Amino acid sequence: MSENTKKSTEAPETDHRDTPKASAFQEFIASNWEPAADDGYTRERVADFAAQRRKKISQKFPGERLVLPAGPLKVRSNDCDYRFRPHSAFAHQTGLGVDHEADAVLVFEPVEEGTGDNGSNHEVTLYFRPLAGRDTTQFYADARYGEFWVGPRPTLKEFSERYGVRTKDLSELEVAITKNAGAQDLGGVRIRLVREVDPSIDALVDTSRYNTGVALEESDKLDSELTVALSEARLIKDEIEVENLQRSVDMTVKGFEEVVRELPKAVAHHRGERVVETAFFSVARTDGNDLGYDTIAACGNNATILHWIRNNGTVDEGKLLLLDAGVEDDTLYTADVTRTFPVNGKFTEIQAKVYNAVLDAADAAFKVAVPGRKFHEIHDAAMEVLAHRLEEWGLLPVSAEVSLTVEGGQHRRWMPHGTSHHLGLDVHDCAQAKAELYTGATLEPGMVFTIEPALYFKDEDLSVPKEYRGIGIRLEDDVLCTEDGNVNLSAALPRTVEEIEAWMAKLAR
Repeated sequence: MSENTKKSTEAPETDHRDTPKASAFQEFIASNWEPAADDGYTRERVADFAAQRRKKISQKFPGERLVLPAGPLKVRSNDCDYRFRPHSAFAHQTGLGVDHEADAVLVFEPVEEGTGDNGSNHEVTLYFRPLAGRDTTQFYADARYGEFWVGPRPTLKEFSERYGVRTKDLSELEVAITKNAGAQDLGGVRIRLVREVDPSIDALVDTSRYNTGVALEESDKLDSELTVALSEARLIKDEIEVENLQRSVDMTVKGFEEVVRELPKAVAHHRGERVVETAFFSVARTDGNDLGYDTIAACGNNATILHWIRNNGTVDEGKLLLLDAGVEDDTLYTADVTRTFPVNGKFTEIQAKVYNAVLDAADAAFKVAVPGRKFHEIHDAAMEVLAHRLEEWGLLPVSAEVSLTVEGGQHRRWMPHGTSHHLGLDVHDCAQAKAELYTGATLEPGMVFTIEPALYFKDEDLSVPKEYRGIGIRLEDDVLCTEDGNVNLSAALPRTVEEIEAWMAKLAR
């Protein structure tokens, strides 16, 4: 990475930048550039879907100003930033994927009910920092935003035409957020904000509220209700979201296949789990945008650690490898898939026994993951199978029936997490939704969620016979609820013992 340094007798000793200042340089660098194209943009297919998403949110908050920040760049170290990813609520309401801008803010401005965009209650504007002219110092001197450093940015016209939303320069944002703001009972416009995304926007709104006498308790309630509504708006995926998720899953399948091909290298390396992690990451970056979350590449006893992401262990013959990974597509939708398979390609008898119990639990969960059933029934069905299997093996200190009661729960020693969560822009999507619309909800077509039962027998668990210890097995698929039942989006990956062994043998050739 190059360093922008500055040698000047007037500059402080700690300023190492070397930005040319000569007027001759400034005149020369501003000349003889081909004009940036600013016409002929094709409207993105997602634009119409995003417009409908905004209309639904608008209908919930008539007469109120809604502020959805994308978020700022985040420093990784010193003057190096992480790759930018916008807040998921912003991404959902704009339809923007990787073609986004740090510091952008989406503002819903209230208008007379029914007279706004698409008959909604708001006119929605995207505020962002557009492309700086090549005759400006920002073009060559700004290492964070300048085109010479980070590449071109879209123009206001480009974003407007591609994504079907009005656009304005970020310099106009402060007035847009604060004008006429105040308590509704005093004739002001009430503001709702997605908080803790952009500190500068939090401060701007908080100052406006303080100056106009809006109580802190009221502010917290307003912002919380908006966050919940935006989260719940993602519970039912539209057509293009399902396509995005299937594409992410398909790339994830490819990543799993690459891992199996790299297993001999992983076995030979003293940090074989890192070899596994890297093999999957190569697919995530070459085919998609990035990882949807940190990969869990856990061999042996590490597989009994639910969120093992150190991935610094060995990959050993005779042990199982648990791989929990997902590719994030350029649209920012992510898969979330887990498979557990034998490093040497063959399950032992005890490994197959535990695996089949988890598979049976998953199959039971699939049967109830249909419209009209409750979301929590997916988990209940999986637990029913696992509790009875643990009883059959003599591991439960009580009967399965007792363990499955609210007062029991002994089987959860070996399966302490839930069996399902929603999936989408976030790996744990819709997390701020109210409980009655999540775990207590009735399943509807368009919901996408995981089914991921598991059993974890730790090396140090003296409550189970030695032959079980060090075995951690999770089986996770991404599932779309449909009118007719459900579709396993990750069905391209094998699920049974026999299928997994055949799959690994084929990839090893």
